[in-house]
Amino acid sequence: MALVGKNDAARQGFIDGYEVGYTNGVRLGQCEAIIQKAVRDREPNPIWDVRVLYVTSGKGYPYEPLDHALINSLRPLVREMIIGNCANDPIRIGSPAADLETLAAVYQPDLMLILDGMNLSLDVVDRIRGMGVRTAIWLTDDPYYTDFTISMSTHYDYIFTLEVNCVSLYQEMGCPQVHYLPLAFQPELFRPKAVPNGQQRDICFIGSAYWNRVAMFDKLTPYLANKQIFISGIWWERLKHYELLAPQIQLNTWMPPELTATAYNGAKVVINMHRAYDDQAYNNNSRRILGASPNPRTFEISGCGALQITDFREDLVNFYTPDYDIVTYASPEELVEKMDYYLTHEEERKQIALRGLYRTMRDHTYANRLTKLLSIIFGQ
Repeated sequence: MALVGKNDAARQGFIDGYEVGYTNGVRLGQCEAIIQKAVRDREPNPIWDVRVLYVTSGKGYPYEPLDHALINSLRPLVREMIIGNCANDPIRIGSPAADLETLAAVYQPDLMLILDGMNLSLDVVDRIRGMGVRTAIWLTDDPYYTDFTISMSTHYDYIFTLEVNCVSLYQEMGCPQVHYLPLAFQPELFRPKAVPNGQQRDICFIGSAYWNRVAMFDKLTPYLANKQIFISGIWWERLKHYELLAPQIQLNTWMPPELTATAYNGAKVVINMHRAYDDQAYNNNSRRILGASPNPRTFEISGCGALQITDFREDLVNFYTPDYDIVTYASPEELVEKMDYYLTHEEERKQIALRGLYRTMRDHTYANRLTKLLSIIFGQ
């Protein structure tokens, strides 16, 4: 009897494995066809005959993957790139860091581009500007820390902000060149890929448990408790009924991009939820500037070919078409309704996800964004 049981188990294992492999293969084949079409339809990126000094954020993880994404995307677009580090940068991307002023004096770059800039001395920026070097900063956390960034803004020739509602703020501060430039995604990391057996889920959410998210997930808990889910991030023990979801929560972990992409690929539905602009516990946004622009997860999720259901932001329609290549919600009840619908309407779910993948691969890479940045500064 035991032998028969083993044979039955082996047979069932083969059937299950074949089904998972076949499903993965079909999905990846469809996604690859979409990616190739998006690449063909993408505008070719020009190359600028300029030398750029790129200065890392100096914040380590989770900014380190963003630094790498920008470095890898910027390098093919310019004649030469030098990598500089903030004095307290713990990651030391590239060769050992030299003093930024020394790098500027030796290489005489056409542009110094700074990511975030919170850990960079403004005196250093002023002295490098005094050498005749153009300076630009890409602000990555607007509007949440605008109490700090407004004091930095006038020290740069160009301000690029990922929040459309912050453009007027920096203009009012007297900045001569302020431009809206949202973040994007890195196709080498966030892309469709095979998922190991056992990592398939109905629903996935990755991110920190800010209080607005806790309030939302407290209302979602009865629904999620009956689904296969995966939640990862810090502070999720704040949930009122944490014990109901605890077995499916990876607590107090910053997931690296590779594992995040695997989680997105393994989920039928991925929830995206922006942090609140008025969270007084974590923000420094005394002007209470509304957040209207999409976060980088918007592009990373869709870049994996997953169905994304996101809270609506006013500027989202300039990047995606709701209910065509992305799905939106405005309340916990609507989110549950839409999750339930797309979990049981597989073909519609796949088609929206594939259209989102196409739009993202064509329009929302870091190469796209940096092409716009360089065009603004140096012209086409």
